[in-house]
Amino acid sequence: MGFTAVQMKLMPESPSVDLKAIEVSAEQIINSMHKTQVRVEEQPIAFGLKAIILSFAWNDEIELEKLEAEFQKIPQVSSVEVLDIRKAFG
Repeated sequence: MGFTAVQMKLMPESPSVDLKAIEVSAEQIINSMHKTQVRVEEQPIAFGLKAIILSFAWNDEIELEKLEAEFQKIPQVSSVEVLDIRKAFG
């Protein structure tokens, strides 16, 4: 069993979306599949729109596609993108 360092971007549907609600949902989904610390950042895009950047360690044995599919189910999330994935050594 190994781990990967993952960074994902969640794009809300509009600037008026409650980002905190999306962040809480995303953290709950990650921790329900694999208990880990999650770093959350907001990245300005344009015209008040901000993306949510999630950084976390992920168990290699769990398919990342399952996590992406769960993120797509979060209300008011328009897209999910894997920004970076790297093998973690430790």
